[in-house]
Order: sequence, then structure tokens, then C-alpha cells
Amino acid sequence: MKWTSALAIFTLFWVFSAFFVLPFHGRRAEDEAAPLIAGQDRGAPATFRPKRVLAQMTIAAAICFAIYYVAYVNGWADPNVLSGRA
Repeated sequence: MKWTSALAIFTLFWVFSAFFVLPFHGRRAEDEAAPLIAGQDRGAPATFRPKRVLAQMTIAAAICFAIYYVAYVNGWADPNVLSGRA
């Protein structure tokens, strides 16, 4: 596998990991004791920590990519079979 292909696949895993990581973050604003600001959605998180979210996304993507890479090296994820060419 070329390094550019590996980078592209890792980037896809990283972007898709946001759908797994984000639902687990933050308490809703209405659950907090602080009053809501005019125009603030009640379901919006009270506090948002982007560095923590990005770190968790990177960890999740690294784990998924490692599993994919092991499958690729062992031939379990053959690109020709997956694309229907074999």
C-alpha cells in the first residue's frame, strides 16, 4: 500500500470517527445551572472542548486504521475482491 493511499484511508476513518465520538460529548445546556443565552438551543452542549474531541477522533481513527491495515496485510481485505474485480 502506498503511503498516500494509507493517508487517504486514515483521513476517511478520522472524518467518519466524528459520527462516533460527538454524540458522547457534553451535557445539554438545559441540564446546566447556567441560564440559557437568547437564541441558544436547549439541546446544544453547555461546554465544548474541541481539542478533546479531536484527540478522541484521532485515537478512534488510529484503532480502526490499525484493524484495517492488519486485514489488508493478511489478505482479508483484498481490494480486488472488495471491488468485485476478482
